[in-house]
Amino acid sequence: MKHNQDYLNLLRKIKNKPESSQRELAEELGFSLGKLNYCLKALKNKGLIKISNFKKNPSKINYIYVLTPKGIAEKTKLTINFMKRKMQEFDELKKELKR
Repeated sequence: MKHNQDYLNLLRKIKNKPESSQRELAEELGFSLGKLNYCLKALKNKGLIKISNFKKNPSKINYIYVLTPKGIAEKTKLTINFMKRKMQEFDELKKELKR
């Protein structure tokens, strides 16, 4: 479940800012670079993202991360599951407060 939350957060960041560097993504998500690389590789292997070099960048160091159609569908599914969990937690807290 923790991986799902990490993947969802990373997919959101990629969707909003595909040109982010790995350092920027890691810092914004609170990940180490190693963890970020692990997550990026897992998402790529699942076919959820594509990783490409900037064509006009002479050093070819910078990459752009793009969600695939499968990645967009997975992001939607993870978001729905996240919202369901949060609603269940909210309902449980309401019940506790009533006691």
